[in-house]
Amino acid sequence: KDDGWFFLVFPRFQGVMEGYNGTIFAYGQTGSGKSFTMQGIADPSSQKEIIPRAFESVQVGIKEILLTPNPVCCACAENARFLLKASYLDMYNGDIRDLLGADTKQKLE
Repeated sequence: KDDGWFFLVFPRFQGVMEGYNGTIFAYGQTGSGKSFTMQGIADPSSQKEIIPRAFESVQVGIKEILLTPNPVCCACAENARFLLKASYLDMYNGDIRDLLGADTKQKLE
């Protein structure tokens, strides 16, 4: 579990912290564990999966940027702005739903 996170997913978030877009795409049959792989269980923390770990990694990365002086540009951290946008979409039989939206049952157009 942790090996998969560090070798497959974590490098995407290193790129995100450098300003690149990152995408994790889970594909498979109904009931094969895609949602669990993306979400996991909050408690115990060992059962957290991609989404909670990703947000934790981004938060840690932002804190490191803000707290670590950069010898090339010391003023960068104090002037830094961060914008994090996340989507968690369910695509099934041609219907798309936003699982982070207020109404997770509403179909998107």
